Amino acid sequence: MELLILGGTALLGRAVAHAALDRGHAVTCLARGSSSVPEGAAFISADRDDDDGLASVSTRSWAAVIDVSRQPGQVRRAVRDLRTRHWVFISSGNVYADFSSIEQDENAPLLPPLQGEVMEDMSTYGEAKVACEGVVRAGDTSATIVRSGLIGGPGDWSGRTGYWPWRFAHPTGDDVIVPDDPDFPCAIIDVRDLASWVVTAAEQQLDATFNATGPTIPFHQVIATAAQTANSAAQPRAVPAVTLAELEIGAWMGPASLPLWIDDPAWRGFATMNTDRARAAGLVTRPLEDTLRDTLAYENQRTEPRQAGLSDEQEQRVRAALDRNRT
Repeated sequence: MELLILGGTALLGRAVAHAALDRGHAVTCLARGSSSVPEGAAFISADRDDDDGLASVSTRSWAAVIDVSRQPGQVRRAVRDLRTRHWVFISSGNVYADFSSIEQDENAPLLPPLQGEVMEDMSTYGEAKVACEGVVRAGDTSATIVRSGLIGGPGDWSGRTGYWPWRFAHPTGDDVIVPDDPDFPCAIIDVRDLASWVVTAAEQQLDATFNATGPTIPFHQVIATAAQTANSAAQPRAVPAVTLAELEIGAWMGPASLPLWIDDPAWRGFATMNTDRARAAGLVTRPLEDTLRDTLAYENQRTEPRQAGLSDEQEQRVRAALDRNRT
């Protein structure tokens, strides 16, 4: 197959390119700048914000186009200008309007689509993805819409999936600070599993919308698996949410945060989705311990700053505050 990946240089796009090449497909990656692509893939530099940004690939006919964009205008121009037999659009679970319940399926209510061509900031990410989905569905070819959950594994620049095994492997004391919410529902999909299934969707021209994430597991199981993966003797030290807030420790992502957890009942089901439809169509996800093991290896050699978790100094500050309050 002749596959065009609009992207192909970041976490998921690069993994999709690798998976497609491993199956013998011809891969072309189009992205801004001069980023490297996997060996064996062709690279075309283009700016999709330009009205004619796809001119260099618009004269060819593609077996499938795979797009990860969050900008409705970019997707609209791609659907307008490219010739393909099938689309695979990578959307997000953020399109759903409510996250208070776990494992909602593809028929759950969505946010209203973004009115406009450009998502100005992440506050309208879900609405922008809804708009992109609509553009792809309005095209004249079959389309796979993939509503992905939290993507983890080696290469996860955010550190959300890598922080916990890394912290247990590099403790700042006898314990590791964790939120006191052991049953919080978590779900992670390994980027390699998602990429493999995206290529399958292109090969089989799956014409439907699919949730795609890993199985729902309680937070305490993630922590136990992270500690086991790191072969760590450090014990989790559970801290109530109110205490974390008093110490200015946040949730999910960002500076001074504890990943994979959200202290808000309205968002308790955020990470989870029902994936029965995707699994019936061939999605297979590996065990969490395999993902965390390989992500730990990546974390141990990464050079860019982590975008989630506590620094050594931040964790030591929290521990010292807890110890003072206990005496």
